[in-house]
Amino acid sequence: MLAFADKTSFRLCSSSLENLNLSNESRRCAKTNIPFPRSCIRFAKKDELAVMANVALSRDMVQEHLKRSVVVKKQSKEVSKEVDFVRTLLIDNYDSYTYNIYQELSVVNGGPPFVVRNDEWTWEEAYYYLYEARAFDNIVISPGPGSPVCPADIGLCLYVLHECHDIPILGVCLGHQALGYVHGGKIVLAPEPIHGRLSEIEHNGCRLFDNIPSGKYSGFKVVRYHSLVIDGEKLPSELVPIAWTSVRDALPFLQKADQVHNHSAGRGEASMLSGHINGTAADKVLMGVMHFSWPHYGLQFHPESVATSYGRQIFRNFRDLTVDYWQAVSSKNRNGDQFAEKKNGHCNGYVVNNSKSGIAVRNLRLKWKILNGLASHVGGSRIIFDELYGKSKAQDTFWLDSSTVEKGRARFSIMGGRGGSLWKQLTFKLSPSSDAAFHNGGVLSIEDVQGVTSTVHLERGFFDFLENDMKSICCDKKDYEGLPFDFCGGYIGYLGYNLKVECGAAFNHHRSSSPDACFFFADNFLVIDHQSNDVYIMSLFEVDKASSSWLEDAEKRLLDLQASSNKNAEDNPSMSALASLFEAGFVSDKSREQYLEDVEKCLEYIKNGQSYELCLTTQLRKKITDLTPIDLYMSLRENNPAPYAAWLNFSKHKLSICSSSPERFLRLDRDEILEAKPIKGTSPRGSSSHEDEQLKLLLQYSEKDQAENLMIVDLLRNDLGRVCEPGSVNVPHLMEVETYATVHTMVSTVRGKRQADVSPVECVRAAFPGGSMTGAPKLRSMEILDSLESCSRGIYSGSIGYFSINSTFDLNIVIRTVVMLDGEASIGAGGAVVALSNPEDEYNEMILKTSAPMKAIMECETRRCVM
Repeated sequence: MLAFADKTSFRLCSSSLENLNLSNESRRCAKTNIPFPRSCIRFAKKDELAVMANVALSRDMVQEHLKRSVVVKKQSKEVSKEVDFVRTLLIDNYDSYTYNIYQELSVVNGGPPFVVRNDEWTWEEAYYYLYEARAFDNIVISPGPGSPVCPADIGLCLYVLHECHDIPILGVCLGHQALGYVHGGKIVLAPEPIHGRLSEIEHNGCRLFDNIPSGKYSGFKVVRYHSLVIDGEKLPSELVPIAWTSVRDALPFLQKADQVHNHSAGRGEASMLSGHINGTAADKVLMGVMHFSWPHYGLQFHPESVATSYGRQIFRNFRDLTVDYWQAVSSKNRNGDQFAEKKNGHCNGYVVNNSKSGIAVRNLRLKWKILNGLASHVGGSRIIFDELYGKSKAQDTFWLDSSTVEKGRARFSIMGGRGGSLWKQLTFKLSPSSDAAFHNGGVLSIEDVQGVTSTVHLERGFFDFLENDMKSICCDKKDYEGLPFDFCGGYIGYLGYNLKVECGAAFNHHRSSSPDACFFFADNFLVIDHQSNDVYIMSLFEVDKASSSWLEDAEKRLLDLQASSNKNAEDNPSMSALASLFEAGFVSDKSREQYLEDVEKCLEYIKNGQSYELCLTTQLRKKITDLTPIDLYMSLRENNPAPYAAWLNFSKHKLSICSSSPERFLRLDRDEILEAKPIKGTSPRGSSSHEDEQLKLLLQYSEKDQAENLMIVDLLRNDLGRVCEPGSVNVPHLMEVETYATVHTMVSTVRGKRQADVSPVECVRAAFPGGSMTGAPKLRSMEILDSLESCSRGIYSGSIGYFSINSTFDLNIVIRTVVMLDGEASIGAGGAVVALSNPEDEYNEMILKTSAPMKAIMECETRRCVM
C-alpha cells in the first residue's frame, strides 16, 4: 500500500524523497475501489467548499449539475471531428496555475472543464462520474507543490493514472511526474531547480506536438517550474520519452544582444538527441513522456504559461487526440450529458447567488458638483486636504492619494472624513481559531455617525458580509453618468493579510494586533482629477431623505480657499541633510542572521519542490511618542510619491496607515475589466544619471528578477482566470521597468473580462492576498511562510482601496507603508526568494524597501527636535 502522510507533514514528504520512491509493486493497490484514507489529505468539508477561493465541487453539486445540464446531441458511434466541445475533468493539485489551464481548455474545447481538487473525490466517486455517468471525454492533471511520492500532495491522481487506461490523460509538471511514478519511474532532484525560466525543447514529433517546431533556435521555448524530474536514464518500459531539453539550456525571458550571441555560440546545429541513451543523455532532462499503449501523456514544462510558445497548440492537439481516440474505440461509446454549459449558481468552482432575495434593498441617490481647475488654483491636493480634513490631527479621515501621476499611472485622488447620515465605520476581527472553514468566523463592530456602536458575530466571515451589504445598495446609473472616475460612494479602507483564511488558506499561525479589516462607508467626499485639476464634490443620500447641506458647505470652503491661495505649502528641510542628524532606532523582528537563515530554508523548500517562489517578509518596529501621524504621511508622500498611496486614520483604535504603495493589487472598472499590476523585481536608484540608467538596465535583464516576475504574472493570470470570461485573460504589458523616487521596479499588467455571474467581492476573494506577496503555488507557499515568519503581517501585504456602490473597486498592495498602532510604528518589508536567490542579496533588498518609510519617520522626528 502507499504510505500516507498527514497534511501538516509536507516537510517530511519532501525531505524523504529517496525513501518514498517505492517499488512498482508497492505502489499498486490490491483493490482500487478503496478510497484514500481521508485523515491523510488536506480535506475540506463539502458544505464549506463553496466559500473557498478556488474550491472544487462536491458529489452532490456534480449530480445537481448533471441534472441541470442541457442535453446536446448524443455522441454517435463515430465521434465527429466537428464535435461542439470536449468535456474535460481538470484535477487541481492545489496549484496556482490550474486556472490558466482552465482558460486554455475553455477556448480549445469549446467549453470550460470541470474542476475538482485532488482530495475532493474518493476513487469510488471518480469512478462513478468517469465510467457510470460517462461525464468526461478526457482528464488533465494540474501542476502542484510537492512530489507524487507523497500521497497528500497528489491525492486521487495516482488512482486515476493507474486505473483509467482507456481515457485520454494529460499530466502537467506534477501530473507528469505522477504518470512516471505510477508506472515505476523514479522521481529525483533535477540537476538544478528551474522556476520561471525558459528552455528550448526538442520532441519526437508525436501527435501531442503536431504543428510545433522542434530543437534549438526553432522558436519552441517553454517555461519551467520544477525542482524534481522523472529519472530519464531509468525510465520504465511502459513509458516512451517524447521531449527533452539541455541542463545548460535555461534562459531568461528577455535577453540582451550579447546574451543571445553567447547562447548561440559554439553550439552548432547538432541535434539535442545526439548521443542519447533510452531517449535521454547525461546532459539532457526529460520534458515529456507518453505511455506506449495507453492514451496518457505527461509534460514537465508548463504549456499554460504566458511565456510558453505553442502552449495553446499543445492543448488543441490533446483535444484532437481525444476526438480521434473515441473514434478509434467507437465500441466504448460515452453518452453522458454534456458538462460544458455554465449554469446558474456555478462558475469556476464558485457557488454564487446573484439574487437579492432576503436582503433589504437601500435606494440611494448621488449628487455632485464640479469646480473646474480648482486644484491648481489653490496649490494642489495637499492644501485641499489640510483645509477640509487636516484639523484635529485628521482623525477618522481617508485619502486615496495618487501622489504621482506620471505616465498615466494614476489620475484621481479621493478624500473624506466623518460624513452624513450614511457614514459608518466597520471594524472586523477574526476569532482566534478562525481557519479556512470559517470556524468561529469573526466579530464585526459597526459605528454610526452618532458614535453608537453595535457588534455582530459573522459566522461566514467578512467577505460574505461585505458582499451582501453591497448587494443591498441600489443607485440610479443616471446619477453618475458623465463622471470620468469609477468611485461613486461606498466603502474605503483596508483588508488585512490574515483574511487569507477566507480565501482558501488553511490557517493563520499568528494573530494580528490590528483589526483584520477596517472600512468607512463614505457618503460625503471629494475626488480630484489630476489631469484636469478639476475637483468633484460628492454626496450620497437615501432616496426618501433630503440631501444634506454638505455640498454647499464644501463648495464654499473650497472657493474661499481659492480666494486666499497665495499661501504656499510649508517648506520642509531636505531629508538627506536631516537623516545624518538622527539615529533610526528601529528594531527588526528578525536579526540579519535569522533572516539569512530563513532565506536558506526557503531555498531548501524550493529545491524539494514545495514551492516555486516564496515571498519572505519581516517587520521593523519603533516606539513613537510625539510624532503626529498625518505629518508623517505628508513627509512620506513628498519624498516618495506613489500612484497608489493612501492615508487612513481610525482614531478609536489609535491606528493610522501611511502608505506610499506603487503597486495595484486589483481593479474592476465600469467596463467589467479586471486589472492587476504585480511588481516583482526591485533595484536602487543611481547617484548619477549614467549609474541610474545602468541600474535600470541591470534590473530589466536580470534573469532572477524576470523569473520572479513571470511566476507571479502566471499566478495572477490563474487568479483572474477563475472569475473571467474564457479566453479573455491577457498580459498587455510584461516586465516593464518603472522608476520611482527611491527605486526602479519591474511591473507587469494582467487583464481579463469579469464573468457576469461573479460578484465584485468574489473577484477580490479569488485573488486575495496578492500573489506578489505570497509566492506560488499560493496556498502551499502561505503555509510555509506562516511557519517561518515570527509574527502576523497584519495590514502589511493586505490591500487598501475602495468598493463602490456601482460594483467597481480599486485596491493596492500594502507595501512601502508605515502602520502606526497605539504608539508603535511598524514597517513590513521582504522579497521573493527563488531558486536563483542569494541570501545576502535578499537581505539587502529587504532593507532597501524600508528606506523610504524609515527616512520619512526620521525626518519628522528630526523636525520636531529642531523646532
